[in-house]
Amino acid sequence: TKHHHNLIVFQFLLSIPIMNMFGLNTHQSYFIFLLLISMGLFSYSAQSMRFELPYGKSARCFTEEINKNTMVVGKYSIVNHDKNQPLPPNHTITVQVSTHGDRPEVFHFAENIQLGQFSFTAYISGQYFICFMDTTDDPKVTLSIDFDMKTGVKILDRLNVLKRSQIDGMAREIQILHETALSIHEEMSYLLQRNREMIELNWITEYRMFLWIFVSFFITFSITGFQRWHLKTFFRKKKLI
Repeated sequence: TKHHHNLIVFQFLLSIPIMNMFGLNTHQSYFIFLLLISMGLFSYSAQSMRFELPYGKSARCFTEEINKNTMVVGKYSIVNHDKNQPLPPNHTITVQVSTHGDRPEVFHFAENIQLGQFSFTAYISGQYFICFMDTTDDPKVTLSIDFDMKTGVKILDRLNVLKRSQIDGMAREIQILHETALSIHEEMSYLLQRNREMIELNWITEYRMFLWIFVSFFITFSITGFQRWHLKTFFRKKKLI
């Protein structure tokens, strides 16, 4: 910016007399100053911006030239213009960070969220895309996005971001495992309940079958005994026996 440019010029003009005290002429002082500035810009870069994301438009993307083995940290959020009220739940965005090319590699992807962050280390030098897309279902809403990205080897909150990313990943894995365990527990409880019902049904069926067989034998033997007694009485009346 203009203010930043004026500050650099002022620092340069201020540093010339100091360098001349060490026997350096103006050209040497200017060269050393540019070298220091270049080293500072190479080792650290930060971008902070706010932009509008209209409804129904295509994704708004930003490109960044990143060197190999450079650490990248970014965070983003939807601006809440009404501080007294929370953001409506339907005000969401989808964010993707990826490389450029026919077969891009995605480093970060989050959909239907209101804020988030990402961190990765560039494995190749080249252009990297950061794309934002409005997923709000209200065509009258235009979202404002705060986006802050830092690159370089002197990112102060690098370890904190890595720890938060690892903890968030572990928390998601634990949540998935917990839900899986609950599902397995519910399935096992259901199977045990069904097993108890089947055992009870088998016991009742076996009891009824035994009772039916006993009644059938009782009736059969009763009828046989009655027929034998009737025939024996009949033959005695006829004096056949």
